[in-house]
Amino acid sequence: MGREGADARGRMVAGAADMIRRRGLAATSVRELAAHSGTPLGSTYHYFPRGKQQLAAEAVRFAGVVVGDGLAEALRAGPVAGLRAFLRVWRRTVIDSEFRAGCPVLAVAVEEPPGDGASEVLSAASEVFAGWQDLLAESLREHGAEPARAARLAALVVASVEGTVALCRAQRDIGPLDDVTVELEALLRSAVQGGGG
Repeated sequence: MGREGADARGRMVAGAADMIRRRGLAATSVRELAAHSGTPLGSTYHYFPRGKQQLAAEAVRFAGVVVGDGLAEALRAGPVAGLRAFLRVWRRTVIDSEFRAGCPVLAVAVEEPPGDGASEVLSAASEVFAGWQDLLAESLREHGAEPARAARLAALVVASVEGTVALCRAQRDIGPLDDVTVELEALLRSAVQGGGG
């Protein structure tokens, strides 16, 4: 694939992530995804021969990498700094979109019904959530948290933030995210030795 093809494919993936975070997966057609990314409809099927599921799965993974890279960078300063960075991403997403956008990973996770085997897009969402949790848990362990508690707190952080983003969108109010930030910071501080991080 040449540079132009890679650019077009990348635009489609980023555009799909943006549309999914705003409208959800079910309300977004392949035709709309192509139009939103400024690429011909035929290119969508060329780059994503399995169709909407493949494109959505890659969009979810793309969002996961963008957020995960920022989280990993912030976690170098400790788990509380990582938490703050994670929360800033969602605060900015919600406010900048005037409460119209949330997390594309959550959007597909709640919309996509599990079948006999997990769909490609649901599997991608699961991978992303697990990756974020692993980053947080590792940082907590490195800063003195007991391993089992680190894993539980990481799950709590991801679940709390994702749920709170949905709450903020529904209420058109950023207050719930601010409240959850205070409580999660206190929990993380209590889990690491000496209250550091």
